[in-house]
Amino acid sequence: MREYHQFFLFLALLFLYTSISAQPAQDDRMYEIIESSSAERIENDIQKLVSFGTRHTLSDTISDTRGIGAARRWIKSEFDQISKDCGGCLEVSYLSGDVEPGESRRIPEGVHIVNVMAIKRGTVYPDRYIIMSGDIDSRVSDALDATSDSPGANDNASGIAGVLEASRILSKYDFASSIIFVGLSGEEQGLFGGKIMAERAQEEDWDIIGVLNNDMIGNIHGIDGVIDNTTFRVFSEAAPPNEDEQKRIWKRFYGGEVDGPSRQLARYVARMTSQYMTNLEAIMIYRLDRFGRGGHHKPFNDAGFPGVRIMETHENYNMQHQDLRTENGIEYGDVIEGVDFDYASKLTAVNAISLAGIAWAPEPPTGLMIGGAVRPSTRLKWEESNDPHVKGYKIYWRDTTSPQWQYSRYVGKVHEFTLEGIVIDNYLFGVAAVSDDGNESVVAYPTTLIPRR
Repeated sequence: MREYHQFFLFLALLFLYTSISAQPAQDDRMYEIIESSSAERIENDIQKLVSFGTRHTLSDTISDTRGIGAARRWIKSEFDQISKDCGGCLEVSYLSGDVEPGESRRIPEGVHIVNVMAIKRGTVYPDRYIIMSGDIDSRVSDALDATSDSPGANDNASGIAGVLEASRILSKYDFASSIIFVGLSGEEQGLFGGKIMAERAQEEDWDIIGVLNNDMIGNIHGIDGVIDNTTFRVFSEAAPPNEDEQKRIWKRFYGGEVDGPSRQLARYVARMTSQYMTNLEAIMIYRLDRFGRGGHHKPFNDAGFPGVRIMETHENYNMQHQDLRTENGIEYGDVIEGVDFDYASKLTAVNAISLAGIAWAPEPPTGLMIGGAVRPSTRLKWEESNDPHVKGYKIYWRDTTSPQWQYSRYVGKVHEFTLEGIVIDNYLFGVAAVSDDGNESVVAYPTTLIPRR
């Protein structure tokens, strides 16, 4: 009898070992990336951006010390230096376009919009991109005031400083997919920098996995009186605006109303934060952006690309879009004293590990189908991949009311799998591709039924 129990204990341990060893391990490089994010460098970058006085879209473009022209040239010089330090690993350039008079009431005479971009080219998928963006421009109370001092320390020098710092950190690594670091202009005048870039991406058929737009990542003192440096928000839309009627019909009958590509990208950021970050939680907001407001991920969403907004949890409206002044004992204005550099560094690290994880991962499974009606099981099938970068696949599922994937199973390098005992009616499902180093793609959601045999 004793031998009998020992035998089954051996089998149980063997099964446990096999299950653990079959599952790719986490990537310890993520901890190196997190530790590399420097609050001091972020503070220096924000101070430099604030020193330009104003970065209003319509401000001076000639001066070397004041206005948006000086700011964007300095950002490019930083990208150039980062590239020099890594042996020319970044492709640095301007990406620009014209906004004609009348396109926006905030641009009465037209303007040339200039974005600053640096590409860390992928070694396996050089034409597939994950993008981190921030906004260069700033403003005061009057959206047309291009001359008054507009420090824009948190909105959005913090986001640009995060982009620069992430590029410094990730320039030291090689990735399968390409990463784009970009400073976008014209945000306060109507999201024009993002629109110009998204249109270029459409024209040239860029394969964009997603956009992580960082807009205000440095404030922890909320207008609501809450001081919080342990959470941040991730805004994402439920479905692309150009979704066709067939996909809407699918959702009505089979679910997936909150499972569009941008929502999956948001879940990815939240999962990476939970897995690798300490004392920091991503709060997913099921909305394109804050109520009645907008950000630079929207033009990419409008063009059909996945994109999310990453930002602080508790905003302080007294320090946004305000003339510098004191009224009734209240100080107004987006000054550098309102930025918490350690917090900005943490959110920069969130971006960096999310970019790295996606860029190290294989392409998400394509052609994902699902079946299992009136069966005690759920079957998933996807297109077979010849990519040697793929180690295997991981199936995720969750309750239909859960915001996050709750359960998962690594199934190896197969292109179909049946989850026995999992009734399809009660859950939503997705599949991610996994690389040799354990990094996973964004989860793909099924949009086709497996034909019945």
